[in-house]
Amino acid sequence: MILTDTHTHLYSSQFAEDRNEMIQNAIDNGVTRFFIPAIDSTYAQRMFELEEQYPDNVFLMMGLHPCYVKENYEDELKFVEEQFANRRFYAVGEIGIDLYWDKTTLEIQKIAFQRQIQLAKKYKLPINIHCRDAFDEIFEVLELEKGDDLFGIFHCFSGDYEQAQKAISYGMKLGIGGVVTFKNGKIDQFINQIDLKHIVLETDSPYLAPAPHRGKRNESSYVTLVAQKLAELYNVSIEEIAKITTQNSIDVFGI
Repeated sequence: MILTDTHTHLYSSQFAEDRNEMIQNAIDNGVTRFFIPAIDSTYAQRMFELEEQYPDNVFLMMGLHPCYVKENYEDELKFVEEQFANRRFYAVGEIGIDLYWDKTTLEIQKIAFQRQIQLAKKYKLPINIHCRDAFDEIFEVLELEKGDDLFGIFHCFSGDYEQAQKAISYGMKLGIGGVVTFKNGKIDQFINQIDLKHIVLETDSPYLAPAPHRGKRNESSYVTLVAQKLAELYNVSIEEIAKITTQNSIDVFGI
């Protein structure tokens, strides 16, 4: 059984004490593919080092996270563009809009989001969307860029059924993680109405640990708990969940 974590911050300082053990534990539990989102230029070196250490398991994205879209965003976008010109990445991400922490940067967040979508189209790559308190704003930008060349993953999807259908209509898979195991997570109430061909698994580790670890540090091995919950909700085997969602991740990332 091969499982894929389509969104994990393995470079996080929360793994400083036991990173290699944590990664090996995930691999031992069948989670052998890790897709790593970027935050901003200051994290790049840590990402490259992880890739060098785990060349068969770690696959990198590059992008500017919406929470890090600040006054210097043009410099950061230039860094992103230079990286794509110099080497291979598997997605543009994580990108999007976040209005939970700071609403004052909405306009430049929109600019950065759209510019990075266009970069993804240039390189024929998927996007990895971060959305927090911003579904309408995200869909507004996606509407401007919709087309056969727009595709990717709606990371940490936490919307309702209608929003799920809308995300799918723009070429997105739904990234399902620990929230599906939460008692108040809500997506567990309708997710089995979504065809599994639209679902990929993720942890967003070290954040959003699934039950029974909620509130503690998340890690990539916990993808198995997400898969188990989806197996229950869809009334299929965990092996079937692993097979379909890993194939979906291959379809998105091309590897």
